[in-house]
Amino acid sequence: MTATDLRADTGPHTTAPALELRDVSARYGETTVLRDVSLTVRPGRVTALIGPNGAGKTTSLRVASGLLAPSEGQVLVDGADVTRTAPHRRAGLGLCHIPEGRGIYRNLTVRENLAMMASRGAVEEGIEKAAAAFPVLGNRLGQKAGTLSGGEQQMLALCAAHLRRPHLVLVDEPSLGLAPIVVDLVFEFLETLKAEGIALLLVDQYALRSLKVADTAYVLRRGRIAYSGDAAPLLDGNMFEQYIGEGAA
Repeated sequence: MTATDLRADTGPHTTAPALELRDVSARYGETTVLRDVSLTVRPGRVTALIGPNGAGKTTSLRVASGLLAPSEGQVLVDGADVTRTAPHRRAGLGLCHIPEGRGIYRNLTVRENLAMMASRGAVEEGIEKAAAAFPVLGNRLGQKAGTLSGGEQQMLALCAAHLRRPHLVLVDEPSLGLAPIVVDLVFEFLETLKAEGIALLLVDQYALRSLKVADTAYVLRRGRIAYSGDAAPLLDGNMFEQYIGEGAA
């Protein structure tokens, strides 16, 4: 079965949620991390997944991208059941997972990293697009990715969301360890993706900032969904403290 076959029964992907987790449970060994988690990410919208450390946020993204198989439940992309579909097949359906830790090839140059992200036959176009989004990368094309600053490495990793032409992007902790000015650039880039109609599932340490760009929010506590709904109400101080706590701001 091809990626096209997986879409065949669902019609145009814009008519179905870009991503659904349905009653998903997941574990590492004997330790259960997610319990009956259901969430929906819709085309052209940002969904923030927030909660304390260890709540299961990264695990949720790993299940969605296929890096971890759920012990129970279903994963759907554009309405097609991909629960047992390999990560590269999900990528073929337009899913792009940008993991925590800057998933780049450190021993390759910036140009070589961008070339691997770009569509076949569109390498130069892709490099130009990346340089337009993050001009500093245009000045670092011959530099080994591992020698870039942390912020520059994160910019390079985020270029995958541009160059692979996905319609669904999972972003895990894009601002982790970055200077405030670089955090600003990262969130500006995420808003650009939203404006282009890309569906985003965002996990980030800056919960309030995530909520400000999000349309929908889910709060995870101990592997379970504690809140699901519009993001805006959680910006209220009392609501935020009730569901998340001051330490997550």
